[in-house]
Amino acid sequence: MLVGAVTGARSDYGIYRPLLQAMSDDSFFGLRLFVTGMHLSQEFGHTVDTIVTDGFRVDERVEMLLSSDTPEGIAKSMGLGTIGFAQAYARCRPDLLMVLGDRFEMHAAALAALPFKIPVAHIHGGELTEGAIDDALRHSITKMSHLHFVATEEYGRRLVQMGEEPWRVTVCGAPSLDNLRSVKLLSRNELEVKLGMSLEGAPLLVTYHPVTLEYERTEWQVGELLAALQQFDFPIVFTLPNADTHGRVIAQKIREFVNDRPTARFINSLGIQMYFSLMACALAMVGNSSSGIVEAPSFVLPVVNIGTRQRGRVRGPNVIDVGYAREEIIEGIKKAAREEFRTSLKGILNLYGSGNAAGIVMARLKEVTLNERLVVKKFWEASKSVEKCC
Repeated sequence: MLVGAVTGARSDYGIYRPLLQAMSDDSFFGLRLFVTGMHLSQEFGHTVDTIVTDGFRVDERVEMLLSSDTPEGIAKSMGLGTIGFAQAYARCRPDLLMVLGDRFEMHAAALAALPFKIPVAHIHGGELTEGAIDDALRHSITKMSHLHFVATEEYGRRLVQMGEEPWRVTVCGAPSLDNLRSVKLLSRNELEVKLGMSLEGAPLLVTYHPVTLEYERTEWQVGELLAALQQFDFPIVFTLPNADTHGRVIAQKIREFVNDRPTARFINSLGIQMYFSLMACALAMVGNSSSGIVEAPSFVLPVVNIGTRQRGRVRGPNVIDVGYAREEIIEGIKKAAREEFRTSLKGILNLYGSGNAAGIVMARLKEVTLNERLVVKKFWEASKSVEKCC
């Protein structure tokens, strides 16, 4: 089976990597990588280089990002992406296309596959992020997809509620957790050398992405976050926000903050090893990244989740939800630092699985027959009894 996998950013590549490696090692699959979005941008670390360094062949590079983070710029990038993927499929048509998540780059890839009748397998469908346009993009990708690999039973039931036939849905857990089996964590000393800073006292790991349904308030939101962080003496490591509407506003404010604070760093791309290593030694995560919901529980890491971007996602007891105001963020960080709260998290289970998603996905794909039944979708009526997802 010739599988085309689409990756547009360091975030989805980190989730994909164990599955991509497992498929590369299995003679049943032929893997074709379609690389796009932030991977191809120097501004975002040109992380296509990481993919090549990891030993994967990049079969198609689909340029689509404009140097603009306005609503018009994002919409035009979506159009360019659809054109670029159409041209790529004409050159290299996979038997099945694999997309992940909810970003506009993934949506462009799935949309372009539609006229080609390329079956689409979608990972991480059925989730909710009510503060971002990603929510609509994710559900739209669901309706263009033919197989669904979801992280939890609840997300699987939601897809059936959306009219997807139960046999198309497989609960596999979060593929990113497979990395926990293979990534060797760095020691604190090794991290300090790589970051060029002391991590004494345990750092805060901060990722704040644009809340795209509230982009008019971006400057105020990041201003409140930085004002809250100013009240603490902890070392702080910031990661780069996504290429979304007003993402550059966030990046510029963080750079100004870091320039005035020697105990803070702003990193374009940490990579999986450094990112997981920081999660293992951090005092807390702060921001609105999905990694605080999905991966952080495996590190028993407190998370101060800000605002509406992740509203609706299934979350564990390590997540402290706060609003945008600095006072709420300050109280959230104080709670995350309290020994009583940290002790209460010992032994928590990650609701997103135990790290065996790649095997489940590959086993399901090996069962699939690429025929009309797969491509021609029927709407599953909600009034019917819902059988358990595959």
